[in-house]
Amino acid sequence: MPGVTFARRGGACYNTPMFRRLRLLLEMIKFEHTLFALPFALMAALVAMDGRIQWGPLGWILLAMVGARSSAMAFNRLADLEYDRRNPRTRGRALPAGLVTVGQAWAFTLAAAALLVAAAWQLNPLALWLSPVALAVVWGYSLTKRFTAASHLVLGLALGIAPSAAWIALTGTLTLAPMALTLAVLCWVAGFDIIYACQDAEFDRAVGLHSLPAALGLGRALALSAFLHLLAFLGLAAFGWLAGLGWGYAAALAPVGALLIAQHRMVRPDDLRRVDAAFFTANGAISLLLLLGTGIDVLLAGR
Repeated sequence: MPGVTFARRGGACYNTPMFRRLRLLLEMIKFEHTLFALPFALMAALVAMDGRIQWGPLGWILLAMVGARSSAMAFNRLADLEYDRRNPRTRGRALPAGLVTVGQAWAFTLAAAALLVAAAWQLNPLALWLSPVALAVVWGYSLTKRFTAASHLVLGLALGIAPSAAWIALTGTLTLAPMALTLAVLCWVAGFDIIYACQDAEFDRAVGLHSLPAALGLGRALALSAFLHLLAFLGLAAFGWLAGLGWGYAAALAPVGALLIAQHRMVRPDDLRRVDAAFFTANGAISLLLLLGTGIDVLLAGR
């Protein structure tokens, strides 16, 4: 077929321009990092459903999460385009490298936002009315580095609203348990974002962007990151208690605590070589462990 190249890998036989463009867009937004926030929404959903899985609402929650996170990341790439072109660490990304056009990125951003709103509409009226608020938070983060070093906390809020949003989607209300999980995720994300931002401290100072590593220096910023991770751990413990979770969740908390400590042993002010391991590997494991522990208690052990 003209204009179509076929490639076989693992049984697949497609490599069309459309799929290549989609792959670039998904790589641009680091789609796989949806893993960081999605398990926390599922944790709240499992507790809210009390073990009685409602597949329809759960599916809409997943679509809303994917839409919100994808739209936020694409908007972030658009907002930071000029900075990404100037930063040696980021100038090879798809958008500054010209592999994806600004128009394509905007189309993807708006389509993902529409997915969020459509999914919220399928859940309940409160979820629909709050969907623009969610978009304002997740898009707004991308602009905060222009004027405040607290941008890490805004990113934490952008991901942290996921469990509270899932709870609202299923119950139409909000209680202390999902709020504790939201605060825990806020502190966890802000903590690891500070670690990640250490790589760009010098660049941020040079171009006038705000971050805690640029404002405080790497040593004090990493100390603050460790304190936020301590608060995150306490918040996770509080969620387990408020949600009535048992041994499964408690068993997951122990390795989670160890992984939080390990992140801060991997990175030092004079050695940032292992930032990616601290950021991606450890944090992906943390979210999955917590989801597994919650699932064991809610679905198997009976909380």
